[in-house]
Amino acid sequence: MTEPVSGTAGPTGPRDLVVGLLGAGAMARAHLPAWLALGARVTMLSASGRAAELAGPYRDRGVTVARDLGELLGGCDIVDICTPTPSHRELALAAIAAGRPVVCEKPLALTTEDAALVARTAEAAGVPLFPAHVVRYFPAYAAAAGAVAAGRIGTPSALRFTRAGAYPVWAPWFADPALSGGILVDQMIHDMDFARLLAGEVVRVHARVRVGRFTDGDGPDRPGHPTASGTALLTHASGAVSRLLGVWGRPGLPFRTTFRVSGPDGVLEHDSTAGAAEAANTVGRTGSAPGGVTAAGAAGAPAGDRDVEAPAGGSDVEAPAGGSDVEAPGGALPESPYLTQLREFAAAVAGGPPPGVSAWDGVAAVRIATAAAESARTGKPVELSGPLG
Repeated sequence: MTEPVSGTAGPTGPRDLVVGLLGAGAMARAHLPAWLALGARVTMLSASGRAAELAGPYRDRGVTVARDLGELLGGCDIVDICTPTPSHRELALAAIAAGRPVVCEKPLALTTEDAALVARTAEAAGVPLFPAHVVRYFPAYAAAAGAVAAGRIGTPSALRFTRAGAYPVWAPWFADPALSGGILVDQMIHDMDFARLLAGEVVRVHARVRVGRFTDGDGPDRPGHPTASGTALLTHASGAVSRLLGVWGRPGLPFRTTFRVSGPDGVLEHDSTAGAAEAANTVGRTGSAPGGVTAAGAAGAPAGDRDVEAPAGGSDVEAPAGGSDVEAPGGALPESPYLTQLREFAAAVAGGPPPGVSAWDGVAAVRIATAAAESARTGKPVELSGPLG
């Protein structure tokens, strides 16, 4: 049974944690039960008017709906922003101005300048800001990060990531790059952030995007489903190279993510569709790598550079129904990664150690992703240099 998070200091002293949850879409539906599992009381607000619908089944657990943003900000200890990306900047700034610690779904903003503004404003106000890069908290990814930090494979030199999911057709703003940033900024930012965590700062980005439609029949009355794929080549300051593939594909196919991280002393691999027995297998000098990561010593690594080859164009990778760019928590996981990340932030707000993802990590991820989008538009690589903010 999960223990409630310690209360934070409110206007009248310590009290139970109250979370102001903004939004009522897929991410809010993932965050709400996590906050409740942590013992928080939740007040919701959504511009779409769907907050009451989402709150309904949880009213007996104290979930309420605020009349407006002012009411929500005045009655909570933490603000959790799970709204469409174009609203992140203004909502985060409003919460910071109210002195409320902020959790903000990725991307932190649509541009590096806006993301840096939010981070600088929070820093100047002394308000904690947590970009919700949940992939870092999935067991396989957390295990890989731990193995790299411990030097188990040496300094990473070649990294490969793939992420495939159904095209998010439930909200039209995803299809407009001006609102979502497109597949590179909305979906592939997960693996860009993780590549930077493992291999260090990115100094050069070269990317490509393809868009199309999947049809299950002919004729003008069957326009088909939108699809998109993106590829990105990241060069790190260390000399490491990361190759990324992202897909928003047709509905009805299983969600899948993979990674392969190579260093001079071994390889770390993960495939989200692998069976439990296979995923838990560990061989080679690196020893055990818990969390669904296969660890191989250098002698067990395949010959050649297959560990850095990504499918060209991404057209041979199919992606699934469900539409989420991160795997929904399931029975195979010990606990929801959304719960894990929100517990860490709530503990930090209550005086514990800082969370593993900083505000400037969120800015860095936006810079990489928007550079990738620029590269895809121009067909040229983009160099990254200078300070983030």
